[in-house]
Amino acid sequence: MSAPPPAIAALGAGRMGRGIAQVFAYAGHRVALVDIKPRTDEALRRLEREALGEIEASLAALAEIGAFPATEMPAILGRIGFAGRDAAAAALAGADYVFEGVPEVLEWKREAFAFAAPHLRADAVLASTTSTLLVDALAELVPAPERFLNAHWLNPAYIIPLVELSPGRRTDPAVLARLKALLEGIGKVPVVCAAAPGYIVPRIQALAMNEAARLVEEGLATAEDIDKATRYGIGFRYAAMGLLEFIDYGGGDILYYASRYLAEATGDERFAAPEIVDRNMREGRIGLRSGRGFYDFTGVDVAAYRKDVLRRLVGQLRHVDLLRPPGEAVRKSDGD
Repeated sequence: MSAPPPAIAALGAGRMGRGIAQVFAYAGHRVALVDIKPRTDEALRRLEREALGEIEASLAALAEIGAFPATEMPAILGRIGFAGRDAAAAALAGADYVFEGVPEVLEWKREAFAFAAPHLRADAVLASTTSTLLVDALAELVPAPERFLNAHWLNPAYIIPLVELSPGRRTDPAVLARLKALLEGIGKVPVVCAAAPGYIVPRIQALAMNEAARLVEEGLATAEDIDKATRYGIGFRYAAMGLLEFIDYGGGDILYYASRYLAEATGDERFAAPEIVDRNMREGRIGLRSGRGFYDFTGVDVAAYRKDVLRRLVGQLRHVDLLRPPGEAVRKSDGD
């Protein structure tokens, strides 16, 4: 008989903890949603009803739009347990993986780690879901930094596939590999990044969101049209190709010249290209056309690769219901 899936504890019963509990329970793991804040019995029961009710409501919404059969809901919810401070020790002791998701206040995280530490198994992996505090600063607060790292989930955690993993200086590479395998096993897409403010996604999206806000501020387009441009232009393309793949596909020279134009036309250095783009231009590493860019295309069947990119883009057209049959305008005209 095969071993049961690893047990999970979500330390913190807020938005992130609930999302993590939902995604692991959906995948078949037993999950403990743990709240360690001192509360009255009445307040604890109220929090439990609120947390489990929110999870049930989000599952019901997913089932209603056809994400999974509604008949699976009782089994999913049955895999989630709730533990207050008095029951937290046993819940934490039974977990193979613990995801800390208390609010982004260093002192609160210090208290959470201090409470959890005596109860964790010697082989348990502890991961903070922080989006602002760096892993090596938090590693000073845990008794086994070799089994600690940051795992930044994007909200809603039960939907967005990406999880950004940031190991510390003392994180055991085997622990990183274990957590990656666990996440891949539940359908997530983990990526690894060095400990730096903003990880990958928050750093990129902060620039994009601020620029979108500036377009409104400058009166250049309406919020509605900017969001259409984002969904059907930027988001559409980058859902099929990553940013750096897109640079290589179109050509790093295009980015080089576009950046120079924007910087000069606006008089704003925020549009200037970074040194790596200039260096790639000087060295002729402009992407697919030259065989090298951010990616190495040596030996790649270019025709097959272009066809694969086209397949991905057509898949996005289908997804947004914009793939039209040939001759549609003629048929509509004939029908008038």
